Parts: sequence; structure tokens; C-alpha cells
Amino acid sequence: MTEAATSAGSEGLRLLENIGVKLTVEVGRAELTIRDLLRLSEGSVIELDRLAGDPLDVLVNGTLIAKGEVVMVGERFGIRFGQIIDPEKRAESL
Repeated sequence: MTEAATSAGSEGLRLLENIGVKLTVEVGRAELTIRDLLRLSEGSVIELDRLAGDPLDVLVNGTLIAKGEVVMVGERFGIRFGQIIDPEKRAESL
């Protein structure tokens, strides 16, 4: 790649840097009937499709990009990426 092409590519990426995306960390999923949903109350427990200790899914705009684990950062929760999904596999899911 020529220096001019590399420079133009870098400029193009800089244009994208300030675009907002939605980052979601998914602990697990469950399917409920509306009846079961309406019966939920404080203290109810819903069983998810994950085992304790399984890595969490990290999604950007609904696309899986990584797996990770919850960590504490001071008084806040954070996510430590353990596995980044290959960009080619991400593209297949679109």
C-alpha cells in the first residue's frame, strides 16, 4: 500500500472515531410466557441459559464482538475481554 493510500485510510478511520455505538454485556437469556412474566415479583429468580462462571457476551450494536468477565473497577463494574471474536466470523453473523 502506498503512503498516500495509508494516509487516506487513516483519515477515513478518524472520521468514524466519534460515532456512538451501543455496547451491551449479556449475562444470559431466558424465554418466558407472558403469564410467567406477569407473575414475577420482587425476589423472583429466572434461570438463564448460562452456567455460573461462563464468559459473558459483549455485543456492539447487537453483534457479538467478544467474550469476557465482570470485574470491579473501584466502585463500578467493568468487563475484561477474554476472547475477541474474529472479524470474519463477526461479518458472517450480519
